[in-house]
Amino acid sequence: MTISFILNGEDVEVNAAAETRLVNILRENFNITGAKAGCYAGKCAACSVIFNGNVVKACLIPAFKIRNSEIITMEGFSQTDEYQDIIAGFNTAGIQNCGFCDSGKILAAEALLGRNPYPSKEEIISAFRDISCRCTDPDEIIQGVMAISEYRRVKVYV
Repeated sequence: MTISFILNGEDVEVNAAAETRLVNILRENFNITGAKAGCYAGKCAACSVIFNGNVVKACLIPAFKIRNSEIITMEGFSQTDEYQDIIAGFNTAGIQNCGFCDSGKILAAEALLGRNPYPSKEEIISAFRDISCRCTDPDEIIQGVMAISEYRRVKVYV
């Protein structure tokens, strides 16, 4: 079946079986490797993408669900100023990215801040609860997201 959707700001089409997983479509049809095929069970978050404004695990999304959707991957997001804000905020909090769960952490931060530019500690914890990260302390994530929020607040007034 032919499926049309927006990928990193571009209209694209792909021919895929309805049950083909989004992570495989991204990797095999578009050479997008930032979404890693880790567990195929939605537990590791290495395949995270922003799907219609929400962070999802691409290994759980079948092709038929992506029709007419908008998908942002790490490759697309890393070209934005917002990405630089997130990296700066994470650096301020001392977050070291291991390379495995980076897309999950970075895209979860962006999706949260896109919905709420000034999240509470509880909202941050909730936004990251499905990101299985063993390399970052949860308190560092909270500090990092709050730092990103502050960077963006200052930018508005500069």
